[in-house]
Amino acid sequence: MAVKGTEWSGFYAPSLDDLEAMASDALANLPEPFKSLAADVTCSVAEFAEDEVLDGFGMESPFELMGLFSGIGMTEDGAVPQTGQLPNTVFLYRRAILDYWAEHDDNTLGEIVTHVLIHELGHHFGFSDEEMEALEAAADAEEGL
Repeated sequence: MAVKGTEWSGFYAPSLDDLEAMASDALANLPEPFKSLAADVTCSVAEFAEDEVLDGFGMESPFELMGLFSGIGMTEDGAVPQTGQLPNTVFLYRRAILDYWAEHDDNTLGEIVTHVLIHELGHHFGFSDEEMEALEAAADAEEGL
């Protein structure tokens, strides 16, 4: 349903800074012990994943990847930072997230950013995609969704 009488000329798509602020809020509001466990993880927002990243996953479209954990997960050897090691980082990809948001009107943008961030943090904690899907399904079943 269209909203009548609204002046649309002042509306803009959320910027990189806007998504970074949403991700920072989501990180700050993680429950313990996850908040403490994720304290060494930084968050970075880019328009799209780099071509090399997409190629590594066999993806043809940059809209396929909304986020990526880069670093050493807590369960991997070398999880203790070494000199010269880049920080553990969650990358969020703005355009892919906005595209998903535009196609799925049952979630707010903040919910999507939080979901992607938490999913990528799951990789930091050592969960595979399959394990996270099973956890999400169990949580949805518990909530009766």
